[in-house]
Amino acid sequence: MKFYIVVGLVLLSKISLAASGPGMHSDSAIVTKAFSNSALKRDTAKAVQFVNAPNGSMKSRLSAIQKDVPLDYNEFVQSYIDNYTGRREELGRVMGLSKYYFPIYEKAFRDAGIPEEIKFLSIVESALNPNAVSRVGATGPWQFMSTTGRTYGLAINNYVDERRDPIRASYAAAAYIKDAYQEFGDWLLAIAAYNCGKGSVERAIEKGNSMDFWVIRQYLPVETRGYVPAYIAVAYLMNYYDQHKITPQVCALPMQTDTVTVNKFVSFSNVSRVLNVTNDQLVSLNPSYRMMVVNGTTAAPRKLIIPKIQTEKFKVFYDALNNNALSVPPMAVVNTQEVDAGGIDAMPAYHTVKKGESLADIADKFGIELTDLVAWNHLHGNKAAPGQTLRLNPDGATGGAMASKVTKPAIAAGL
Repeated sequence: MKFYIVVGLVLLSKISLAASGPGMHSDSAIVTKAFSNSALKRDTAKAVQFVNAPNGSMKSRLSAIQKDVPLDYNEFVQSYIDNYTGRREELGRVMGLSKYYFPIYEKAFRDAGIPEEIKFLSIVESALNPNAVSRVGATGPWQFMSTTGRTYGLAINNYVDERRDPIRASYAAAAYIKDAYQEFGDWLLAIAAYNCGKGSVERAIEKGNSMDFWVIRQYLPVETRGYVPAYIAVAYLMNYYDQHKITPQVCALPMQTDTVTVNKFVSFSNVSRVLNVTNDQLVSLNPSYRMMVVNGTTAAPRKLIIPKIQTEKFKVFYDALNNNALSVPPMAVVNTQEVDAGGIDAMPAYHTVKKGESLADIADKFGIELTDLVAWNHLHGNKAAPGQTLRLNPDGATGGAMASKVTKPAIAAGL
């Protein structure tokens, strides 16, 4: 899944709870590299070496709620807990939203076979805001960049951006995290990979000669060093909010909904008129539709989520849908490039190597693979001389938005 500064809650200096998800993932290819867990074992002793006696209760509480994902306690985790507890109202609002979103995430994660508690990561990513967009264009509750989103099956065109779809994006996030876990065999490393990409984690493992996040943390991009502690802090506070005087707010989204399959182009305004609901309600339940039009066809029907209604009203709606009373003239569906977030950085065509800068640093900065950088510049090793000009894409042309997660928010857009 880069740090960006968002209007809203930015906790711990320049780390906001929203980080970059997979487009986050600066990795564009799904490649599995085998790591030997027997040779490089996670050292849990190192994870708690910073714990002070007065904070033993924090460690005990984390141990009590730990399931599959290790919830280590140390000074980095404590610093996030301290900062987040200073934002009680924002966290209370997120807790309210979680009543709607978490059941969606939990089902997606159960279906994928990954721990349900990773649902807390979406708070770090977006503060449960499906419309969150980072400075570099990562979008939705799970903050996918467009390339990674498409790789994991998310449609992005002039009608729909499924990175904003809580259901579709959750299945894509679960698939990415599962891929990362199958490669690294460690949930904290899989979570780190969701922020900075699997390639960055691989390089950190090689440098640190360890499969322990806390050992290789110093070799990871700066924002990723805080990403895992942020996740643990959020997991803690979502379980022990009452110990910190955090009050969950009421969720404005309806807890009961119906899902309708639509095989034609239908406008939100026509649907809202028949159902006697507002456009805003339909938009909040269906954030992926960019033109407020459901672009369904017989060959590719689409889903529309509506507030649960009485049987009589549903019959009226169903009749109107089948009689084309809700339909609008279709336009061509066109795949789009990265969503224009207004502040997305263009990928430069070239980069001049600075003193002390390694090829791995450059690859991480621009969200490209180290092997690609070496190949595009016909290099014979992993070093570059200061002042050397490197090509950042195959043809040397100025590209679209940077695909790196560098500078994304770590508690979030909107929290």
